[in-house]
Amino acid sequence: MDGFAWLADEGKYRRLPIAPAHPLPSAVDSLANCTAGGKIRFRTNSAKLSIRVKLTGPGNMYHMPATGQCGFDCYLGEPGEEQFWTTARFDHTKDAYEASFYSWDEKREFCVNLYFPLYQGVEEVWIGLEPDAALSAAPALASDKPVVLYGTSILQGGCASRPGMAYPNILSRMLPMTFVNLGFSGNGKGEPEVARTIADIADPAMFVLDYEANVTPEGMADTLPGFIGILRERHPETPILVISKIRYAKERFDPQVLRLHEVRRDIQRDTAQRLQSAGDRHLHFFDGSLLLGEDFSDCTVDGVHPTDLGFQRMAQSLEPTFRALLQAYLA
Repeated sequence: MDGFAWLADEGKYRRLPIAPAHPLPSAVDSLANCTAGGKIRFRTNSAKLSIRVKLTGPGNMYHMPATGQCGFDCYLGEPGEEQFWTTARFDHTKDAYEASFYSWDEKREFCVNLYFPLYQGVEEVWIGLEPDAALSAAPALASDKPVVLYGTSILQGGCASRPGMAYPNILSRMLPMTFVNLGFSGNGKGEPEVARTIADIADPAMFVLDYEANVTPEGMADTLPGFIGILRERHPETPILVISKIRYAKERFDPQVLRLHEVRRDIQRDTAQRLQSAGDRHLHFFDGSLLLGEDFSDCTVDGVHPTDLGFQRMAQSLEPTFRALLQAYLA
């Protein structure tokens, strides 16, 4: 199991602890039950693979496919070489389903990667194999240290067509490493109690802060230094990458929307530079306005949340920076 930092202790498909030492904002606590970033990995030679899922609710989003909100994706291949096979087919009006991923005429051995839903909770998962199939652990990843990402609905995966296309999941295949997705739709606001909870994650390889879209300029200026400071108390040498948000479609036409983005971006850049000058050699900034490229008008569903094209561009743009920071830290 990947992506659930508290699963071993609590036995629940949840992205934050059930009873954290620092009480969470109610919306964050609720959204932590969405399973974005979770992944089941194993090796088998079974000729049949199916899944039975009990969700906390059915698909109900107007701008995101049920496959992304409630579905499971199946990828086959070794770490760093995973290829998409298929996604679960199910009745999106129901809160439980059973689906077949494949049924072949002969046994074939693969490393299987099953991505959890992005915008729904999962109460139970059952994996179906042939009774006589071999089953073993998946190969080791590049590191056992997780990349921990905190942010907004875009980070959570809105509005990918299926789970494997959220940008943290794409990056997890590129690198390949465990990614802990702590994106909270409408509620990545840099609260100190959330920072303290995130800081409890043991031995991270990197922290990524991508929450500009959910705060005002004043909120960003107020929360970002404190959020970084809380992480630094527990993880003084861990790389921290601050990413400003992607370009929104309206920024081409509305100068006020563009100016708001530029002000918040500059606050993040200046904060990072100030802390770097004060001695934080492991703090970095990435200008998110570059992530979608110059031609970004068709990279979103609603002018804000990326399509699969947008997420692919984000991952491809971020991959060199992620790789360089992780290689330097993990060397």
